[in-house]
Amino acid sequence: MFTTEEQEELRRTVRAVLERNPAARPAPDETPEYDETVWRLLADQVGAFGLAVPEEHGGAGFSYAETHVVCEELGRALATVPYLGSAVLTADALLACGATGDLPGIAGGGLVGALAWAEGGTWDPAAIRARVTDGLLTGVKEHVLDGARAGLFVVPALTPEGGLGVYAVEATAPGVRAEPLVTLDRTRPQARVTFDGAPARLLSTDGHRVLDRLLAVAATALSAEQLGGASRCLAITLEYVKTREQFGRPIGSFQAVKHRLADLYVLVESARSMSYDAARALAEDAADLRVRAAAAQAYCAEAFSAVAAETVQLHGGIGFTWEHEAHLYFKRAHSAAQLFGDAAWHRARLAPAVLGG
Repeated sequence: MFTTEEQEELRRTVRAVLERNPAARPAPDETPEYDETVWRLLADQVGAFGLAVPEEHGGAGFSYAETHVVCEELGRALATVPYLGSAVLTADALLACGATGDLPGIAGGGLVGALAWAEGGTWDPAAIRARVTDGLLTGVKEHVLDGARAGLFVVPALTPEGGLGVYAVEATAPGVRAEPLVTLDRTRPQARVTFDGAPARLLSTDGHRVLDRLLAVAATALSAEQLGGASRCLAITLEYVKTREQFGRPIGSFQAVKHRLADLYVLVESARSMSYDAARALAEDAADLRVRAAAAQAYCAEAFSAVAAETVQLHGGIGFTWEHEAHLYFKRAHSAAQLFGDAAWHRARLAPAVLGG
């Protein structure tokens, strides 16, 4: 097993926090709100936001393995906290750039960071058109996680020399506008962020190196969330088929239902292996990290989508209602499957390594 006893204790602690403070679900016409209570508990009592941040920068000095455990539990609960975008991606981006001044705020949960990367619906670095001229950033970034709440944006953009750099922009700077978006998954706030001559601070001129690592980090962390969501779907479905009766018998006793549940179990456990293999590679900074991360993201995205769809089906009529949580996991599964590139895109990235090209 990849996790240690200390990491399993961390899992139990995070799960206890989330179960004692169940997430409030927004109505169809409401803007999703951050769960401030869970946010502060995770930051102040668990120290979850700074697990992988070195101690000299205000963190706990652990490895990515601990962060992976937290991501899995947050995905299981669909908790609305700025963890993936801030504690994982922004913190790792700042570390990769060697820019550590803002890390204590992020590690303590007092500062929310957001990685403003995607343009034109893609995370391909070749699609980036945002540009810095005379220290001012101009461009539009999409699908920015926690963008409307962020205090700091980390932005890949073209440098005046035509290369790819990484910049920091304060959310309160002139020329910055964050527009909350209505998305399929109401439990994960996203924003479109417009930079119109916003003052930008250069973090790194080696944007391709930074983004190459960040894509692996994002794919691995997202696979953990997808694993957590798929695990929860399987658990609530198993509970339901044991109590829902038809023709005087629990529907879980029917052979056809047993076969479908067995298939779901295989999907979840295979996703677990793929996700934790990528997490191990990230924690050890393995040479083939990019391959393992892409493989984990491609598999876990499709596994979660399949498990969530079966969860809705096996719950029958109640699975289609707003009152039941099944639809939330279905929406998270299909939304997350497009985040940081879909399965087909990640498989295309895998092809050269698999084919030896």
